[in-house]
Amino acid sequence: MKKLIKRSLVFVVLFTALLGRANDVSSLRNIKDEKTTMLTLLNVKQGNQLFIKDVFGLILYKETIKDSGEFVKGFDLTSLPDGEYYFELDRDLEIKVIPFTVSMAKVDFKKAMETTIYKPYVSKKENNLLVSKLSLNKQPLEVKIYYDYSNGSYELIHSETIENTMNIQRVYRLLNNEKGNYKIVLKTEGRSFVDYFNNNYTSVKTQEKKKVKETLVDDSREAKKGSEDRILSFKGNYFNKLNNN
Repeated sequence: MKKLIKRSLVFVVLFTALLGRANDVSSLRNIKDEKTTMLTLLNVKQGNQLFIKDVFGLILYKETIKDSGEFVKGFDLTSLPDGEYYFELDRDLEIKVIPFTVSMAKVDFKKAMETTIYKPYVSKKENNLLVSKLSLNKQPLEVKIYYDYSNGSYELIHSETIENTMNIQRVYRLLNNEKGNYKIVLKTEGRSFVDYFNNNYTSVKTQEKKKVKETLVDDSREAKKGSEDRILSFKGNYFNKLNNN
């Protein structure tokens, strides 16, 4: 079973045009004679997540954006210990990282180091699993696909690392007659993304059982029909004998 699934999992490289996207303007500025640092973000959407994290990725602050459009908010960052920090705006398909440093109660916004991490996008069409990822700096993307062999016990069936590619497009073709649960883990730029999906197809064994059941029903009908024919034949012969007598 495992070998069959591994052999049936193949990928095809698709080349598509690189779609450009205008950068959203963000700003982080200190208000003179105050401890407040004003953060401005454009084109946010309701439900986006805003974080403040330290250099180790520890979450110090979290907020869910309530209104779409422009987001403006003041923060007192001067009480943070000296070190490196960053704002992180988590959107549907990207993560915007805005770094800043705190030194002697002064906040410095590192505009030149602001980056955008594009999330890998996973979709499923019939028995094809599509993975897309935009990486302007051509960072590697590690792909691992697991199959659930027994109630949550996922085992690795495919693994690869895609390198030196700006616009990653992969299609993984799953065994279209093997029903089951799958998990895909994608790692890139120090982040992990996990997605679960189901291959809803009737398995070969189920199809075979269905055919056997239909055959048994047909055989039963034939046997019943043959039995009825024999009974009718017996009755006909019996009545013929009575008539002859």
